[in-house]
Amino acid sequence: MKKKLAMLATVSLMLCLSGCGTTTGSRSGSGALMGAVGGAAIGSLSGSAGTGALIGAGAGAVGGYLYDQHQKGHID
Repeated sequence: MKKKLAMLATVSLMLCLSGCGTTTGSRSGSGALMGAVGGAAIGSLSGSAGTGALIGAGAGAVGGYLYDQHQKGHID
């Protein structure tokens, strides 16, 4: 139960901080870093922290890039 609560708190914190940065690179980088941490945390519960970190980093980088493009008005 404590692991699930810690994972939920970590993911919630990462979602709150995912918009940090003002440039495309910093938003994509922070998204990738937070995604890697979250993916590792989730992956460790299933026994594959490395795979979870890689998937989380990719998803976080794409998410950070899309958020940046939305903030700049390039996508709706």
